[in-house]
This record gives sequence, structure tokens and C-alpha cells, in this order.
Amino acid sequence: QVQLVESGGGSVQAGGSLRLSCAASLSPHSMYCMAWFRQAPGKEREGVAAIYTGGGSTYYADSVKGRFTISQDNAKNTLYLQMNSLKSEDTAMYYCAADRRSIWGCASGTWSLYGYDAWGQGTQVFVSS
Repeated sequence: QVQLVESGGGSVQAGGSLRLSCAASLSPHSMYCMAWFRQAPGKEREGVAAIYTGGGSTYYADSVKGRFTISQDNAKNTLYLQMNSLKSEDTAMYYCAADRRSIWGCASGTWSLYGYDAWGQGTQVFVSS
């Protein structure tokens, strides 16, 4: 069973940067769709960025394109989310998620919450204006 542990959250002023990390216990013989989701108080959980481990195809929500970058370090089994030019509306709990699937499944079901069977506990990001 995949286990995910996020870290790197914190408080930052608007315009600043943070890098989130997600340590993952993945099977070396499988391919995964891995994603970052976030949930602000009173709002639904939404997808932010995703990556397919078999090849590195990436997907981004329109709200973060050009500001956030998702990446993976296969040697360290770690997923990253580099967040630049942060805005107050980026304030949320950020979750790492993973699901073993094909690239077609990753591309077609990127932001479906129910498509991911492994979730981390979350890391809080607060952006002050």
C-alpha cells in the first residue's frame, strides 16, 4: 500500500515561494499518476498539478499555470511542488495523492478525487497579502 508524507508547508508573503515535498513509498515496477490537491476552508478540494511517473507528463490547473511546477525525483521517491509568485488565494491545505494507472487514465481523470486511492495527511500553506 502506497504511503505518502507531505512536508514543506508554512507561511509566506504574497509574491514569495515555497517548495512542498511528498515522500512516497511506490512500487518500483509500477507507474503512477501523482498529484497535488488543495483545500481552502469552506471550499472543495481541487486539483493543482499532476505528473505521470512513467515519462513525466505534467498537468496543471489554470489557476497555477506559469507559477507552480510539479516534479519528481525517482531516486528519492519524492514528489515536489515548487510554488512561485504565491497569492493569498493559494492559502490552503495541500495534499499529495497517488494512484497506479496508465498515462491515459492520468490524462483523462487527473482531477477526479475518487480516482486516487492513496492520500497524504496534508501540509498547510498560508500566504499573507
